[in-house]
Amino acid sequence: MENEYVVGWGTLALINAGLAQGKNRSGLNWFLLSLFLGPLATLLLLFVEKR
Repeated sequence: MENEYVVGWGTLALINAGLAQGKNRSGLNWFLLSLFLGPLATLLLLFVEKR
């Protein structure tokens, strides 16, 4: 069960990095932020405007 949680959290961080790059933002920064914030980072990305 714990491994599934880690894999899901890592996958979400990768998805967020891709979303961030699509908005011309740093994928690495958002990846690292997503490791700590998880779904909250996804929510923030939805409301961040594209550069």
